[in-house]
Amino acid sequence: MSGIDPFANKFLSGKTVLVSGGTSGIGLAVAEGFAEAGAQVFATGSSNRRLVEARDATSAAIEFAKLDVRDAIAVDDFFAGLSALDVLVNCQGIARPDSEWEENVFLDVMDVNLNSAMRLSRAAFPLLKNSTGSIINFASMLSYLADESVPSYTASKTGIVGLTRAMAHKYGRSGIRVNAVAPGYHKTDMTRPLWSNHDSEVKIAERSALKRWGTTGDLVGPILFLCSPAAAFITGVTLPVDGGYSTG
Repeated sequence: MSGIDPFANKFLSGKTVLVSGGTSGIGLAVAEGFAEAGAQVFATGSSNRRLVEARDATSAAIEFAKLDVRDAIAVDDFFAGLSALDVLVNCQGIARPDSEWEENVFLDVMDVNLNSAMRLSRAAFPLLKNSTGSIINFASMLSYLADESVPSYTASKTGIVGLTRAMAHKYGRSGIRVNAVAPGYHKTDMTRPLWSNHDSEVKIAERSALKRWGTTGDLVGPILFLCSPAAAFITGVTLPVDGGYSTG
């Protein structure tokens, strides 16, 4: 044991964190969690509206920036502007229910959810090598289950599990740890059609072992743990954070 309490107040003081997709929902909650732990936090998103809303919605010390993760040049330029980085959180993600069977939509969702995780991680590598930092990718319970309405989302999140394992071995020789979390049903704007309907809200809660929906905050602790000294020998892992839904 290092003797460091990974959840002590401001235990990330002096660390720099980037949360991609950090302007709303789970990403914003994660960015706020890192800020509360003392880190200097950058949170990016591609929507001007959400950037403004995020600035208005939080009191945490977070620097918000616009970044289109589809744009390799913009990604490289963004990381070139950072002087240090200790943690990269690839939280960016989209779903287009029922339209993902169209090839152009399928490829776009795949690019945002899977390709960009590699794109951002590759650009962040030199900085993370210097800090022997870590990467957190976002998988999903659909990495293990199926939903015919979102084939690209399902495929991309399944791919994140494999990418996380491969990156852990590739980057591990440089001291960088790479893990993923796999959220279940959390109350966000993306899942609003389900939890705003009483029947589907109850059905989903009843299947979970804890008999409730997750909150955005339920993901903050697991991510902070995976980036902490307490997880110093954990890499290549995808941690389900779904209240036991995927085991039911």
